[in-house]
Amino acid sequence: EVQLVESGGGLVQPGGSLRLSCAASGFTFSSYAATWVRQAPGKGLEWVSHINSVDGSTEYADSVKGRFTISRDNAKNTLYLQMNSLKPEDRGAYYCAKSRTAWGHESDYWGQGTQVTVSS
Repeated sequence: EVQLVESGGGLVQPGGSLRLSCAASGFTFSSYAATWVRQAPGKGLEWVSHINSVDGSTEYADSVKGRFTISRDNAKNTLYLQMNSLKPEDRGAYYCAKSRTAWGHESDYWGQGTQVTVSS
């Protein structure tokens, strides 16, 4: 059974940092791309970042570029999102997702999410 479990969310002041983790199980994590998406209160899902499993290439939404870093540790079956210089508009539920392929963005499994609140 595929499982994705996010952790690391919480309350942080503007300008602060958080590192989100996504523990994967039930599939060969190293063989699939992965994505972080988020959902602010009352809004739709927003794609945040993507990393492939072939060469580790990464992509970022313009809204987080230069502040967030996606990475993966295939030995630990874990996906990460390092978030720096957090802004109030970064608040929301953050979800990790497994891609259908080693490269692609289309996801087939999602975690339950972890909440991020950015407030003074």
